[in-house]
Amino acid sequence: MDHKLHKKKTIQHMLTLIFIIILAPFIILLDLFVEIYHQIGFRLCNIPLVKRKAYILIDRHKLQYLNWFDKLACTYCGYANGFARYIVEIGARTEKYWCAIKHKKTSGFHDQPHQKKFLEYGDKKTYKKKYH
Repeated sequence: MDHKLHKKKTIQHMLTLIFIIILAPFIILLDLFVEIYHQIGFRLCNIPLVKRKAYILIDRHKLQYLNWFDKLACTYCGYANGFARYIVEIGARTEKYWCAIKHKKTSGFHDQPHQKKFLEYGDKKTYKKKYH
């Protein structure tokens, strides 16, 4: 990689790092509140707890061939992406418990895999039978 391209890439990375640094405390705070809800709300409603370690794995920073910047980036990505998957699973279990109804078919909307067994949108009869 030539020097000019390397310098441009370094500047791009540093500018992007500013956003990551700004976002990190908010992700951690969200994680705290989600975990409080998860531990208390799921237990109160007898919803099976989500195993955090099945979604969040931070291990790539241990690779000796990575520089400090790459290790930091790998730590952030392992946490942030794992947490995103973790929070989706908590949301999915919450939705299944509280409102297991599919969305109205809409062009461009991607059905979520956990909703496959939900009740059909507008199926009042089955809803009344199942929930009342």
